Amino acid sequence: MNVIIVGCGRVGYIIAEHLSKENHDVTLVDSDENKLQAPLANLDVQAVVGNGTTFSALKEAGVKNADILIAVTSEDEMNMISCMIAKKANPNCSTIARVRKPEYLPERNFFKNAIGMSMVINPELAAAKEIYSLISIPNALEVDAFANGRIELLKVKVTEDSILNGMKVADVSKKFDRKVLICILVHEGNVSIPNGSTVLSSGDMISVILPKAYISTFYNSVSNSSLKTIKNVMIAGGGTTGYYLAEMLSDAGINVKIIEFDRARCEALSSQLSSRAEVINGDAENRDTLLENGLENMDAFVALTTVDEENIFLSLYANKVAPECKQITRIQKLEKDEIIASLPLGSIVVPRQLTAEYILQHVRASMGRDSGSSVEALYELMDGNVEALEFSISEENEVLNVPLADLKIKPSILVASIVRGKKFITPSGSDMIQLNDTVIIVTTVKGLDDITDILD
Repeated sequence: MNVIIVGCGRVGYIIAEHLSKENHDVTLVDSDENKLQAPLANLDVQAVVGNGTTFSALKEAGVKNADILIAVTSEDEMNMISCMIAKKANPNCSTIARVRKPEYLPERNFFKNAIGMSMVINPELAAAKEIYSLISIPNALEVDAFANGRIELLKVKVTEDSILNGMKVADVSKKFDRKVLICILVHEGNVSIPNGSTVLSSGDMISVILPKAYISTFYNSVSNSSLKTIKNVMIAGGGTTGYYLAEMLSDAGINVKIIEFDRARCEALSSQLSSRAEVINGDAENRDTLLENGLENMDAFVALTTVDEENIFLSLYANKVAPECKQITRIQKLEKDEIIASLPLGSIVVPRQLTAEYILQHVRASMGRDSGSSVEALYELMDGNVEALEFSISEENEVLNVPLADLKIKPSILVASIVRGKKFITPSGSDMIQLNDTVIIVTTVKGLDDITDILD
């Protein structure tokens, strides 16, 4: 596919990196020539120095032959104008815009219809939804939803006292009547798709897929403690993500405290949220402020300040003061490297990666639509080493009605779940994929955009 990316910031670079590795023709457009140096040096891409809101720059980038234009500059209005020009120049070009301002959120459908945009992505809202999912299932380090939220893929740690410690992967599935499947294993830093004979051990990180309705049963069985319930949440930082999150949590009946340093922002939050959350004008970096407002009694603590280093410090402090409290740390500018990942920061949320994930999902879906097996969901797991994809099967193809054991499936690809109507199937070798199924694939093979790509 021919892809134009307008804006070469962090998100633009991540998207370009993924798409170029998948052998798409990628052209970057940015008015700052310096921002284009790194992708030109490190990636197989082309670049145009110019204003992405001008027809001349987009024409030079090849908009008339582009399949998709992705606008991810720092300015919402520039992104929408770029999409509008691209659509006028090439009606067959799909357009995606990053739109961050809260006042534009209610207008998303209008923009999509009026400008012809295929997708509008709000990173702050996406981050808030991700954090809300983590609070909804607090025992999990990561939560990814499939089949319209009916199936969950959860990242959990195998503890010393867990019944999973010393258990074979095949025996885990048997114990839970084939409602639970271990899809990914991280053992001593090595990421793999485990087979049935793989033995789990304390300290392993695993991703398990199971019906949402079965989550409580699973957690109650594998550990001495039951599934936690979150009733009180403290949010450090009252920015846009904090506002969206407070709305979601209060709607779910959860008590919310927001600590924000800027008084004017506090007044705005108090007005917007009314009595739905307690807004406190204070410095979250001050330990006394956190303690006076009940950090030790919180069920979850979310670090959402504008400074990554401050978020890391706050989560470390929360882990020390309230170790049973669920910690969630937002990282916006720093790279999530091995050092950060090794710190006791709880769940780490990286908005730019979420944004890229949503956009890549749309690109994959566009590619698979013509073949009748579009990508409905796409998640990058285990620091980008694994992908989990949801395919919707709408047309006949060569993988249908053949026992999985008889299909020549590529190594490192796992058919993790089949959803057929209201039925959830944890596949065995005798199971078959059928027309109108939803199929969830977990793999270390990158770039799948059609269900037939699983075949060797």
